[in-house]
Amino acid sequence: MPHLPNTLNSYWLWREVCAKLGVSNPTYRYWKSTPNLKLNNKYLFVQKNTLPQKYEYVEKILTDLSGHLPIKYASDKLHVNEHLFSYEKMKLYKEFEYKFVEDVKFVNIKKFFTEFGIKVGKNSIIQLGKIKDLEFAPNATFYNLKNDYGIVVYD
Repeated sequence: MPHLPNTLNSYWLWREVCAKLGVSNPTYRYWKSTPNLKLNNKYLFVQKNTLPQKYEYVEKILTDLSGHLPIKYASDKLHVNEHLFSYEKMKLYKEFEYKFVEDVKFVNIKKFFTEFGIKVGKNSIIQLGKIKDLEFAPNATFYNLKNDYGIVVYD
């Protein structure tokens, strides 16, 4: 499976960790053995199985985000307007599975890619949109989706 849908497979949403533990927001900075990941300078995630020993118990009740991405980050990576994931009136909205964690909306990109057989390399650029708006190149792979939408993967 490509890199993009697996981005959060080994991470917890920091906002959820904070809420469950009742610790302050900047606490993760003092946990030197707990790597973190920041997406869009907005979403912070801490790596699974690296919380300090006295807080390990919380991992059993945290939300698994494997295959999911925050909708803002997903829209940036797919070069599409965030509205696609935000409003039920959008034609592709129902093709995606969503999950809310601490008021952050996540979209299941892995399931979507798997259902449509989309293959993406680690350094590929992905463009999702109406077929008439997509740009095609010789080194690109085109995937036709529903409702006049498609995905172009540039390798």
